[in-house]
Amino acid sequence: MDYSYKYNLNLPQDVDSILEQEFWIIEDIGPEMLASIADPVKFSAATWIFMKQGSCNTDLNLINHKIEGPAFVMVESSQILQPHFISRDFKASVIVMSKRFRDNLFLFMSNMPMSAIISRHSVTPIPEDTLPSVDLLFKECNLIMADTENPYQSQAVLFCLTSFIFKTLYKWFLPYMNEITSNQGRMSDQFLMLAQKHFKRERFLDFYAQQLEVSPKHLSRTIKAQTGYTAVEWIEKFVILEAKVLLKSSNLNIQQISDELNFASQSFFGKYFKKITGMSPKEFRNKG
Repeated sequence: MDYSYKYNLNLPQDVDSILEQEFWIIEDIGPEMLASIADPVKFSAATWIFMKQGSCNTDLNLINHKIEGPAFVMVESSQILQPHFISRDFKASVIVMSKRFRDNLFLFMSNMPMSAIISRHSVTPIPEDTLPSVDLLFKECNLIMADTENPYQSQAVLFCLTSFIFKTLYKWFLPYMNEITSNQGRMSDQFLMLAQKHFKRERFLDFYAQQLEVSPKHLSRTIKAQTGYTAVEWIEKFVILEAKVLLKSSNLNIQQISDELNFASQSFFGKYFKKITGMSPKEFRNKG
C-alpha cells in the first residue's frame, strides 16, 4: 500500500527531495528542532546522529535510552524514534543515507570483525578526543558535495565515510569487543529482528518459534528472561507503535490502517488498540 507521511520535524528543506538524494547532512541541530516531536517518528532512511553535547531520553524501536553527549546514535530505515526529554544545551549533526548508499557502505563493513557488535549497539559514547575527527568528516563531506561538477560525487562521499569508519568510528566500539553473546542473547536479537519484520502479518508465537527452531514455551520464557517482556508483549508493542505512527503521521483513515496492519476488521483493530492503550484509535488520533 502506498501512502505518504506527514513529518513533524522542522527540517530546512522538503523531506521527499532529501530522500531522493544519496546522501544528506545537516550540522548543529539544536533542541528547538526536536521540541515539536510529541509522537513517535518513523525514519524513512538510515540516519546517523552525532550528538556532540547535551543529554536526552528517547525510545528507539521500543528500547529506552538515556543518552549523554557526546554520543553516536544509529537509526535504521523503518525504525521508530520517540524523544521524551532533550536538554537545552543539546547539539547534534546528522547524516541521512539512501538505501543504496547505506547498502554500499555496509558492504565495506561486512568483513569487519566488529560489524555485528556495531549493529547490536545503536547508541554508544563518543570519546572526546575523537570529536575533531567528526568535525573533519562533515567538513570533507561538505567540500565534496559542494563540487557539483564532480561526476563521482556519490562515490567520493562513500569512500570518505568508509575511511572515517576504519580510522575513527571503530574505536567507539572497542569496549564491546570482549562481549560474549549467549545463545539466549542471540535468540532475543533474532526474535526482535523477526518481530520488527513480520509483526504486521504474524502476531502468533508459533510462527516465530518455528523460524527460530524452538518451542513457543522456550521462546517466550527466554525472551521474558532476557528483556523483561514476553514475546507476545513485544509483538503487541511493535503493532501498537506502528499504529500510533500511522494514526498521527499518515494520511490513512482508520479502516486503511486496520488493513495495513492486517486486522480482520476495523472493529477488531479498535478493540485491540483500546485494550492496550486505553483509548480508541480515533481518540488517539484526535488527542492533542
